[in-house]
Amino acid sequence: MRVGTRGSALALVQARHVATMLGGEPAGIEVVPITTSGDRGALLGDKSRWVKELEAALLAGEIDVAVHSAKDMPAEPPDGLLLAGVPRRADARDALCGSPSLAALEPGAVVGTSSLRRAAELRALRPDLRIVALRGNVDTRLRKLAERQASAIVLAVAGLERLGRADAIDAVLDELVPAPGQGALALEVRAEDSVARAAAAAIGEPDATDCLTAERALVRTLGASCHTPLGAHATRGADGALTLRSFVGLPDGSQWLRDELTAGSGADPELFGAAAGTRLLAAGAGELLRAAEALGAGSPPPASTPEGVQL
Repeated sequence: MRVGTRGSALALVQARHVATMLGGEPAGIEVVPITTSGDRGALLGDKSRWVKELEAALLAGEIDVAVHSAKDMPAEPPDGLLLAGVPRRADARDALCGSPSLAALEPGAVVGTSSLRRAAELRALRPDLRIVALRGNVDTRLRKLAERQASAIVLAVAGLERLGRADAIDAVLDELVPAPGQGALALEVRAEDSVARAAAAAIGEPDATDCLTAERALVRTLGASCHTPLGAHATRGADGALTLRSFVGLPDGSQWLRDELTAGSGADPELFGAAAGTRLLAAGAGELLRAAEALGAGSPPPASTPEGVQL
């Protein structure tokens, strides 16, 4: 079985982990690195730049399973492909590197992130901060922090832990709503390949699958894209209940909506996520998302105190 992945250091670590879960070399599992449009610097209209070449290789029969960071996947797979498994999810939260907390940062401090969602949430919480684009892989961004190109940077806890760089985490930002799928791996296969489907499903975890399903249903209901600041994070409680937190806002942080919704243990994750999205739309999320598309990523801090609604 051939496991396809992007060639970045983090993607390779993730794919090798999946390959081990599938049985590793003794079971004939081969990891196949594939360069995507996103790796080459292409800026396509949506998240497909990170998965398009992997999906093409799947459809061509060149690989049998594609391992994606779930937050990179578009809301709908191409015809002939399906998401067959979600292994146990890592910590989905965002990490602050360079400061013990957001509150500890001085007014006007520079905070680096490549995420539109993180920038919007940070500006909504601390409009006095200067949020700057900081790109590159994890090691590059940590090097830029060490060179004081920023007072602090925000990265995913899961990525830092998977790369063995948890030592760089100075705080975990519970006040931010993570991106849909953050911390989760998505295993995509050909719909007709029963062997790969069964193998991917066997290493999937039901709770992780249900939580990702709810988050992706919310994204589809909102019609959100990678150009809109959106957070969605579902968790399963000890009683089996599903809780879904969400954030929709403008890139400059001036307006936002937050919500938290809980459903009982028997709730359908797909319907629950769609209902949460419908609730946000009724509160004005559609207008915010359309305005966010027009504003773009290079927004300055809000000129006045941010205005938001907690549903």
